Amino acid sequence: VSFIPQKPQLLSHSGQVWMCVLMLCDYVCVQAQKLLRERLCHQKLPDQPVGLDSQYKHLLELLRRTAVHGESNSVLIVGPRGSGKTMLLGCVLRELMSLREVQKNVLLVELNGLLQTDDKIALKEITRQLHLENVVGDKVFGSFAENLAFLLEALKKGDKSSSRPVLFVLDEFDLFAHHKNQTLLYNLLDVSQSAQTPVAVVGLTCRLDVLELLEKRVKSRFSHRQIHLFSSLSFGQYVDVVRAQLSLPPDFPDPKFSDEWNHSVTKLCEDKTVEEILRRNFNGSKDFRSLHSLLFLAVSRVSVSHSTLREADLIEACRLISADSKANVLHGLSILELCLIIAMKHLNDTYDGEPFNFQMVHNEFKKFIQRKSHSIHKFEKPVVMKAFEHLLQLELVRPVDSGVCKVQREYQLMRLMLEHGQVMEALQKYPQCPTDVKQWALSAFG
Repeated sequence: VSFIPQKPQLLSHSGQVWMCVLMLCDYVCVQAQKLLRERLCHQKLPDQPVGLDSQYKHLLELLRRTAVHGESNSVLIVGPRGSGKTMLLGCVLRELMSLREVQKNVLLVELNGLLQTDDKIALKEITRQLHLENVVGDKVFGSFAENLAFLLEALKKGDKSSSRPVLFVLDEFDLFAHHKNQTLLYNLLDVSQSAQTPVAVVGLTCRLDVLELLEKRVKSRFSHRQIHLFSSLSFGQYVDVVRAQLSLPPDFPDPKFSDEWNHSVTKLCEDKTVEEILRRNFNGSKDFRSLHSLLFLAVSRVSVSHSTLREADLIEACRLISADSKANVLHGLSILELCLIIAMKHLNDTYDGEPFNFQMVHNEFKKFIQRKSHSIHKFEKPVVMKAFEHLLQLELVRPVDSGVCKVQREYQLMRLMLEHGQVMEALQKYPQCPTDVKQWALSAFG
């Protein structure tokens, strides 16, 4: 009588198994995304810099001579943004710090021209990174050179015969050349020329004319060693980099998922549409930073429902990365603000790009309202003025004279910061845009 059928129990068990499978798939997918995102966000250095073998060996040998043999050096790493200057230095320092005689001996000081805007701030940062705040205390120094000499003296070992080597890394090196009298650069390079303390000064810059910025006394103390990074990648090598960046490593927790993923990546790189997207990106910029931005957006679209990268993911990523931000802002404007933009476009066409003022825009808008009064609401002038000021805040319109102007607001000269094509493209995508407004924009005369 109390017999309970087993079927529901079997169903619930299979449901639990199915739930476990889904959770496992979700976990594997999340792990793959996490690994690739870390790689694409430069959180992990590559095992070896791509196409920079000679530069890598040169820099490693220079810094090894400072770290191991106490030989002072100075060098500049020059290359455009995104060419791999920081990555190259990071890889060299990783290998250098893996040497037993270097690990507990070398000190690293990293400065950035964007952060350390004058020598006083830079000296405080050097003191902080060398952990010498307590040693300096309230001491007053007569000059920058005296202060730096004291810091380096404090790093000498107990036997007072040798000092710990210090590697100074100066990112945005050209900005340090704009400091008053170039005191920081002069003293660092002066120390690197003397035999007192083993110091290596490594500068990173994207300016080819950086040596022309240096004063004569600073230039004479620089070794004139320069390591240039210019991309010599062919498109084939570029595609190989894409494949390597998107592939999962052999030690991935789920080998089956890893094989399927890597196979799908190989097929994806052979696809004609994907090849076209990559070629467009390659022709625009060969640096890996823009490539990583593209791949990051594509990887972010992977989910449990489609656990491999598809052609559509890269197409969508390409659309997002090449989207016109100003045209996108237009999609969020009110109809009144859009009408004012069209009025400005007509004024630009009529007067061949000459500046205009609010009164001219309002007159143009009024002419349109009089012709199409049945479809567009009539706005009072203060309301139109408020809409115009909102466009000014969004920086879609800019005053010609940015200084303090005594002219009334209505008569202040302005320029439209949008191209004709951007306005027309935004109109096509604008949700539920009145037909009269579209026709007004397309008409040759306002």
